[in-house]
Amino acid sequence: MSDLVTIFSENGLLARTISGYRARPQQLEMAQAIADTITRHGVLLAEAGTGTGKTFAYLAPALLMGGKVILSTGTKTLQDQLFNRDIPTMRAALKVPVTVALLKGRTNYICHYHLERTLQATHLSFTSREEVSHLGLIERYAKTSQHGDKSGLSKVPENAPIWQHVTSTRDNCLGSECPHYKQCFVMEARKYALAADIVVVNHHLFFADVMLRDEGLSELLPACNTVIFDEAHQLPEVASLFFGESVSTSQLLELARDAEAEALLNAKDFVPLPEAVAAMEKATRDLRLTIAGENIRLPSATVMQTPGFKDTLVILQDKLTLLVSLLENQAVRSQGLENCWRRAATILANIKHWHEQIENEGYVRWVETFSHTLQLNATPLSVAEIFNKQLNASLRAWIFTSATLAVKNDFSHYRQAMGLAAAQSISLSSPFDFSHQALLYVPTHLPNPNDRSYTECAVKAALPVLRASRGRAFFLCTSLRAMQQVYALLQARLAYEQLDFPLLLQGQGSRTAMLERFREAGNAILIGSQSFWEGIDVRGEALSLVIIDKLPFASPDDPVLSARIEKINKEGRNAFMEYQLPRAIINLKQGAGRLIRDEHDRGVLMICDPRLISQSYGKRIWQSLPPMKRTRNLTDVEHFFAGNKP
Repeated sequence: MSDLVTIFSENGLLARTISGYRARPQQLEMAQAIADTITRHGVLLAEAGTGTGKTFAYLAPALLMGGKVILSTGTKTLQDQLFNRDIPTMRAALKVPVTVALLKGRTNYICHYHLERTLQATHLSFTSREEVSHLGLIERYAKTSQHGDKSGLSKVPENAPIWQHVTSTRDNCLGSECPHYKQCFVMEARKYALAADIVVVNHHLFFADVMLRDEGLSELLPACNTVIFDEAHQLPEVASLFFGESVSTSQLLELARDAEAEALLNAKDFVPLPEAVAAMEKATRDLRLTIAGENIRLPSATVMQTPGFKDTLVILQDKLTLLVSLLENQAVRSQGLENCWRRAATILANIKHWHEQIENEGYVRWVETFSHTLQLNATPLSVAEIFNKQLNASLRAWIFTSATLAVKNDFSHYRQAMGLAAAQSISLSSPFDFSHQALLYVPTHLPNPNDRSYTECAVKAALPVLRASRGRAFFLCTSLRAMQQVYALLQARLAYEQLDFPLLLQGQGSRTAMLERFREAGNAILIGSQSFWEGIDVRGEALSLVIIDKLPFASPDDPVLSARIEKINKEGRNAFMEYQLPRAIINLKQGAGRLIRDEHDRGVLMICDPRLISQSYGKRIWQSLPPMKRTRNLTDVEHFFAGNKP
């Protein structure tokens, strides 16, 4: 790949690449469409099927057209891949002297102030020698690292608890008042980004920082000529998150931790302060306990009827009001105390606003619980109008690309969701020969997915297919509950039939570690939920079967989805056909896209859900999938794996 040469001819057309890498026609077509869009400061939706080579297709014009480019990806992992591998490859091949910067959220960088405070804080009781060791490693790394990015310290796991003590957040950063401001790793990263030609960010950072004017991208955006979103199918959900408002118990506990530390360092003689911190912290934990369970999403009306919730929320506001008053009294004693006071006041205002507001038209209030956290949310029913204002703020090109943006080459759903009515679009099919490389199998005699025995029946139907494929499978589930049930059922059946297929379950390790185990085993079955539906690339025979338990319709009980459905139906439109079905199709295309990753792959896509055949909308779904042969006959599947044509 190092000898890849791509050039623009005099008339602006992208010429074919030579010497060891040959650009596919789809790749050249996409690159030219992006170049044209950049030239006219337009908006382009580009769906590029698996194997199109979309990364190089957008990098070539981004590097060659000049001007400043913000490139936003779906995850930090993809950020690192672009920055460390893909962009250097293209930059060397094209021989263009562009400068590139990687910019992440502030929690990815060591904070000198919080590191120093943690080292001085004798009240912190670390639960293991490992944490003490990690702190020492971070201290040494901070002294020698030029960028302070925690990804550069592999000896300390990314999810190690110590990181929350040595990094800053938007809330607790002291900004220009920080005594270490001149050495700040975040500020250094921003400076590089301001000076660079290409800035690589991720979607969460883009929306958090451009829209909230927080992390420095507010300075970048006015100067940029082009914004490119890779994995753009994720944007509607990410935008909804950041265009809304939220406040969580984790923010309050973090405030309590920081306020306690600052009080011990700078206000030891003021006894009421730590007492008020402790009272607020207790009320926060009590609020979380009012709703049992985790990964639960409830509308505000339901939550307000939950025993204890409303009263505990009032108590929390009272305790927080007292804490705000005491922090204001002591704020002059240190920048840290002043920061805690301002944060506490902001959080209190946000809680009151959520608690007291009558349902604003266009927003839905709801609550979400995690294992240790409860979050109050207000989410816009549509981000289209808000995002459209960003597009029209100034003249620049906007590129949205993904393998899954359209339904049967129709971009209406995405245009409507993001407010992109005037955008041009291009749909590029995969160069893979799906009719020979893949087979779509829908088993017969399965009950309706609402049937209590459905998952058990789906596993029973999958067993002969797993035997034929000799493992080598992803079993993708639409819920965590189904995932656990599939794992238990398969574990029992494999043991009973003495089938030696390693069984891997999402959560047994990091996604990267689990994929490595899957590849190494060569005959494993990996059972996963949402984390494994996209962003996974397993090439070769190790993955020859993808089983999907149900069509991925979002639960209508979800408070945001329910409110959006109600709004669309009230407007006299069909929420199922306009919103629910397109979302399910795009998610299904992502899951199905795990199967064929290069021109040599062969495999079976098994979709258990009988609605694909029995419902009138089923045809619209399978017609949106790659053009693979279809069967309902198990013998065809067995012949396929035996090497015969079905």
